[in-house]
Formats: sequence, structure tokens, C-alpha cells
Amino acid sequence: MLKPSILAVLLATALPFTALAQDKGADTVVATVNDKPITLGEMIVMKQAASQDPQMAELSDPALYEMMLDQLIQQTAVAAAGKENAGVRAQLEIQRRNTLAAAAITEVTKAQPTDEEIQAAYDKLFAEAKPTTEYSAAHILVDSEEKAKEIKGQLDGGADFGTVAEQNSTGPSGPNKGDLGWFSADQMVKPFADAVAAMEKGQISDPVQTEFGWHVIKLNDTRMREAPKLDEVRDEIAQMVLRDKVQAEIQRLTGAATVEKVEGIDPALMNKTELLETE
Repeated sequence: MLKPSILAVLLATALPFTALAQDKGADTVVATVNDKPITLGEMIVMKQAASQDPQMAELSDPALYEMMLDQLIQQTAVAAAGKENAGVRAQLEIQRRNTLAAAAITEVTKAQPTDEEIQAAYDKLFAEAKPTTEYSAAHILVDSEEKAKEIKGQLDGGADFGTVAEQNSTGPSGPNKGDLGWFSADQMVKPFADAVAAMEKGQISDPVQTEFGWHVIKLNDTRMREAPKLDEVRDEIAQMVLRDKVQAEIQRLTGAATVEKVEGIDPALMNKTELLETE
């Protein structure tokens, strides 16, 4: 009788091997250390964490598998020598609760916001929004009114505002010729915002005092900012809807929980780290 060809053997055994690979589950043991199992699920979780590292992401699956398995073997061997005490148990319990809480939140965020939810959130934010005045201005910030008046005199005499700002302003915008970019009134402290709102384009203010010091301000331009179009902020609105859902679920679960705070615990006990050393 002729022996079957190698190809025939491979074809005959391909399906069983494929099925075997597919039958592997998260509880499949990939190694043991002193009879302590290391599972495929642990490898998958470790790979998820490693995927955040660009260098790890470049490794092939076989290379990454061997590296992670070696790390888990070392971790398991060293962990066996660790001594469990109150501190270790507390850390493990916090990690366990964090992991379960993260899993619960992940379930909430699986469903992406619908178009109706995004539209409703957009309308709530912008339906009644009125055009807002924005200002483009520069300033020179100094620590005294006397210095501010001196600078105003230089500017009135024809000195270049940007040059004077670079030479004298103590604010972070000084090296940039005092330029503050575009801003709305609610982004500035009130005395500064009030001064800018009362100025004409190209005007340089008298010294203005705020909690930061004394300012000499130049108004470069103004413009009206309309509410953004939905398509321009869709991604941000979607993230906001998801955050609101997560917060609502946290509040719902916390509100439904039976909570009993133990009275009479001295808050100073949190400083007694020696309690963590107890068995």
C-alpha cells in the first residue's frame, strides 16, 4: 500500500488544527509557574496595554507573545514571594473595583450617540446663542501706574507698540509684541474687558489696572462670532453626549446603591500607614 503524500496528510489535518485554535478561550492556560496558571486572557489584556507603546506595536505577534509570556512568568514567580498584608489586600480590592467600574462604563459608551441626541445637545447649546463680539488686541503689562504712564507717553510720541511691548511687558505675551490674539470679553478680567469694549480700532488706552498689574492696551480689530454649524462641532457634541450619559449612569448607580457611612472614624487615621503592615 502506498503511503499518503505529505500534502494529503496536511489537508486531512488542517481542519482539526484550525478548530483547535478557534476553541481556545480566555481561560486557556498558556503556562504554569509552580502550578500557578497563566491564561490566554491575561496575555490578551497585557497586549491591549502594550498596544499603546509604539515600539511594542512594531513587534510581530510571535515576538510579542514570547516577550509578554516571559514577563508574566517573572511576575508570577516574584509575586509568589510577596507577603500579603492589609495594604496589599486594599490595593488589590481598589484595582478590582476600578477594573469592574471601567467595564461598566465601557458598556455605556459602546452605543454611539444618535443623530437625534447630537441635534438635541447642539440645540441646547446654540439654538438661542446670539452673535458675540470678539476682539484682537495687544497689551503691555507693567507693575506700576507710573511705568504705564511713561509707556503711554512713548506710544503717543510715535514709538512702535510691538517694540515697546517686547522691551517692557512683564506678561507672557511680551516676546510676541504683546499680541493677545482673538478673545471675547468673558475671557478677560472685567477691567480689561470693559476697557477694550470702549475702544475704537487702532486706539491705545490709558493705563488700566487689573489684579495682574497695569496695562496699556491697543485694539487691533473686532469681529462678530456666529454660532458654529452643527457639522463643525459634531465630534465635540458627540463626546459631550457620551460624557453626559456616563455621568448620568454613575449618578443612577450611586443613587440606587445602599450606602451606610460609619460614624466616628477619625480622619487622622488615614495618616497611620503602619496599619497597612498588619496581617
